[in-house]
Amino acid sequence: MAISGVFVPLITPFKNDEVDFVSYKKMIDFYLTKGIHGFVPLGTTGESPTVNEKEYEAIIEKTMEYTNNAVPVYIGLGGNNTKGLLPKLKIVEKHNVQGILSVSPYYSRPDQRGIYEHFKTISEATDLDIILYNIPYRTGRNIENSTIHKLAELKNIVAIKDACGNFSQTMDLLMNSPKDFSILTGEDAFYYSTLLLGGDGGILASAHIETESFVKIYNDIKSNDQKAALKTWEKLYKFVPMLFAEPNPTPLKYCLYKLGLIESSEVRMPLLEITDELKAKLDKTLNL
Repeated sequence: MAISGVFVPLITPFKNDEVDFVSYKKMIDFYLTKGIHGFVPLGTTGESPTVNEKEYEAIIEKTMEYTNNAVPVYIGLGGNNTKGLLPKLKIVEKHNVQGILSVSPYYSRPDQRGIYEHFKTISEATDLDIILYNIPYRTGRNIENSTIHKLAELKNIVAIKDACGNFSQTMDLLMNSPKDFSILTGEDAFYYSTLLLGGDGGILASAHIETESFVKIYNDIKSNDQKAALKTWEKLYKFVPMLFAEPNPTPLKYCLYKLGLIESSEVRMPLLEITDELKAKLDKTLNL
């Protein structure tokens, strides 16, 4: 099944340094009414580096309970210890998830051969669908398009979250897409452009806010109404950069707190809550 549409990479709400599952359920219930196409918990937006093993499985369990199979769920599962990820895969496989979102190995900076073998090992260890995640400014290494094409030949590598940061590379991938392979943008500012060039959707932190507008853009472009989509995008385009003016998901959590979707804007170190200056800008722009 092709992966397409607007996917929300869920934040992990915290309260008094515990996962706030009351707020988590409230968020999921809310987004399920907005026409979104799926969820991706436990990614970077979900502050996955600070989530312990017990919390990790509890979040998966609760996600599947709260969504009740209404939309596909892809769990964030990536790292730079290839063999160390395999036991974690077994935890994910215990639950009825559609697949995983797996970031390219970070910090170690393997070459293209190492990146290929890393994902090949994961692919051979599971029947779950795998969405590659290319975000070089976080990982220190780009997944080149030639490597993406090679990986797309593997049975269960079915999509990519493309945040390569180089629109020339993105455009080349879109114009020469591997067969039966979905290209989802992870660069929120490239969302409209990616869809116009035939992209399949996005995994968008910004879609936590003005969710229906992101969905409308997708639906309008798929219905060949680019003018209507552009009109909506002009409104979103102004606030999207503000959500990344300080480290993600700190601005997002502030907005969700002010909107009443979560009970606290708390983040875990090394992240800190946003500055008063950015709070004032977000309050003004989003009428919070």
